[in-house]
Amino acid sequence: MELLPAVLASGWASGVNAYLCVIILGLLGRFGGFEMVPEAFTRWDVLIVAAVLYLLEFVTDKIPYVDSLWDAISTAIRPTVGVVIGLLAVPDAPTLTQAVLAASGGAAALVSHLVKGGLRLIVNTSPEPVTNIGVSIGEDVAVAGVTTAAVLAPQVAIVVAGVLLVLGIVLLVLLWTRVRRGYRRYQAWREKRSAPATP
Repeated sequence: MELLPAVLASGWASGVNAYLCVIILGLLGRFGGFEMVPEAFTRWDVLIVAAVLYLLEFVTDKIPYVDSLWDAISTAIRPTVGVVIGLLAVPDAPTLTQAVLAASGGAAALVSHLVKGGLRLIVNTSPEPVTNIGVSIGEDVAVAGVTTAAVLAPQVAIVVAGVLLVLGIVLLVLLWTRVRRGYRRYQAWREKRSAPATP
């Protein structure tokens, strides 16, 4: 269970960008020799496929509304990668340990994926693409940093991932409240405009 912080942090990262998480873990495992990294991630075929899919996500993730469609498609993929990370972290561990690590990685990935998807839906209400591109790049930087730290300094990584998750949830609640308030004002304005003038 000493790998739990690393699995949780990697799970958070995979929930935001699974392919970048796999690439970084694979490169660290292949060239750094870190045993925590599942051996399957260090294979060249896995790294190449992950790189191609990451490039596809890198583009689609910066296009308003297309990114939300991509997030919807990724709902089954990102948590699954989190589960695989936990499952393969200690392949020789007892079944219960594997189950706990797999469930932890999958749960962390699912929660971070839902927060990311919700925030991106709100960001898409902005009429210009600059905000969307900036948020996407910020997410990639965060994923790269947390994934690297998950291997090099798991205790630091889990703290950073936890803080980012809490901030994401708070921001999601605050922004969602503002969006709902703005939508209600817009509806009231439309109703006022469409109402027949009184003589």
